[in-house]
Amino acid sequence: MSLDVMPPLMFGGLVVFLLLGFPVAFSLSAVGLFFGFLSIELGFFTTAYLGNLPLRVFGILSNDLLLSIPFFTLMGAILERCGLAEDLLEGTGQLFGKIPGGLAYAVIIVGAVLGAITGTVAASVIAMGMISLPIMIKYGYDTRIATGVVAASGTITQLIPPSLVLIVLGDQLGKSVGDMYAGAIGVSMLQILLFIGFIAVVSIVAPHKVPPLPPEALVPRGWPLYLRVLKGMVPSIALIFLVLGTIFMGLATPTEAGAMGAVGAVVLAVLNGRFTWALLREAMGNTMRLTAMVIFILIGATVFSLVFQGVDGSRWVENMLSHLPGGQTGFLFFVNVFVFFLAFFLDFFEIAFIVVPLLVPVATKLDIDLVWFGVLLCINLQTSFMHPPFGFALFYLRSIAPKSVLSKDIYLGAIPWLGLQLILVAIVIFWPASVTYFVHAGSGVDPASVTIEVPAGPAPDDDAMPIFR
Repeated sequence: MSLDVMPPLMFGGLVVFLLLGFPVAFSLSAVGLFFGFLSIELGFFTTAYLGNLPLRVFGILSNDLLLSIPFFTLMGAILERCGLAEDLLEGTGQLFGKIPGGLAYAVIIVGAVLGAITGTVAASVIAMGMISLPIMIKYGYDTRIATGVVAASGTITQLIPPSLVLIVLGDQLGKSVGDMYAGAIGVSMLQILLFIGFIAVVSIVAPHKVPPLPPEALVPRGWPLYLRVLKGMVPSIALIFLVLGTIFMGLATPTEAGAMGAVGAVVLAVLNGRFTWALLREAMGNTMRLTAMVIFILIGATVFSLVFQGVDGSRWVENMLSHLPGGQTGFLFFVNVFVFFLAFFLDFFEIAFIVVPLLVPVATKLDIDLVWFGVLLCINLQTSFMHPPFGFALFYLRSIAPKSVLSKDIYLGAIPWLGLQLILVAIVIFWPASVTYFVHAGSGVDPASVTIEVPAGPAPDDDAMPIFR
C-alpha cells in the first residue's frame, strides 16, 4: 500500500464512522489508532512516533487557555438559572411592545445581551423560547417569524464575545483570544443590525405578522419602566465589560477573566436573591458535562491528527487546497461551502478540532489573516445551529415550543435567518476591515516608520574598558 493513499483512507474512514452514528471523540481515536498501527506495520513510521501521543494529551490537559471554557460556561449557567433572562425580556418587551415588531426587537436585543453572558446557544434559545414564544403567539405573531427570531437570536451567542467558539478557534489557529474577541466585535454588531433590519422590513411589508402589543398588555404609563429595564441590563452589561475589558486591556488572561466572571455571576445571583446551592450544583453539573465533552473530543482529535500528520496528511490537504483555481478566493469559497455542508452533521467543536488544524497551513501559505479567517469560520459555524432539519437550535426550540407550533413552521421559519447569516459571511469576505479594523486599531503610528536617533557620544577609552576573563 502506498503512503499517498493513507490520508484519503483515514478521512474516508472517519466519515464512515460518523455516518454510522458513533460518538465523535471515540470515532477519532479509533480511526487514528487503527491507521497508526497499520502505518507501523507498513513501515510508514516507527513505534517511537506514537510515543508523542502521551505528551500531546498532557499538553491538552495542561493548557491554561482551555481552562477558560469551564469558567465561562459556569458563569453563563448561573446567570441563565437565576432569572436574569426573564427580567431582561419582560422589561425590554414592554419597552418596545407599542410598535410593530416590538417583541421581536426585544428578543434580538436580549439575545445579544444574554448570549454575551451565558455563552451557550442552548441556554439562550431555551430561556427566550419559554418566555417570549408563547407571548408572541398569543398576541398574533406569525408562527414562523416568532420561532425564527428566537432560534436566530440564540445563535448570536456563537459570535459575540466572550464566545466559547472564539476561544477554541483562537487555540487551534495559534492566535490570542483577545484578538479573536476584538475581531468579532464589529461583526457581532453587523449581525444584530441585519436581524433588526429584517424585522423592520417585515413590519413595513407585512405588519400583520408582527403586530404591536394591545394596550391591555402594556403596563400603566406611570410605572417607571425604564428603571426596570436598567435594573435588568446594567448589572449584566457591567459584568460583560468587566470580563472583556480586563482581557482587551491586558490586565487578565481569558482564564483569569473567566474565573472573575464566574464569581461575578454568583454575586449577581446573591444580590437578586435567587442564589441557592441547588442552582450552583446544577450549573456545575452542566459545566462538567460540557467540559468533559470538549476534552474528550480534543483528545480524540489529537490522536487522529498525530497519525494523519505521520502519513503526510497535512501535505495532502495543502496540495489539494492550495492549487484550487482562484487562489485566495477559490480557497475561501471552497472552505466556506465545505464547512457549511459539514455543519449539517457535525457540531462546531468537532469541526474546530478536526477541520480547522488542516486548513491553517494552507491559509498561512496563501497569506490570509488568521484572525479574520477565524472570525469568518465562526460566522459560518453559526449556521450549524440553524440548518433544517439537524440544527441544534431548532431541536432546543422544538423541545420547549407549545404543541400548537408545528415542526414544519420551525424549519421554514429558520430559512430567512440562515440566509442572513450567509449574507454576513459574504460581507466579511468582501469587507475584511469589518474584522481587522478592531484588531489592528492602535495609535495609528506604523512601527516600521519610527526612527530612533541616538546622539553620538565620546569615543570609548579602550584602557578604561573592563576585561572579563
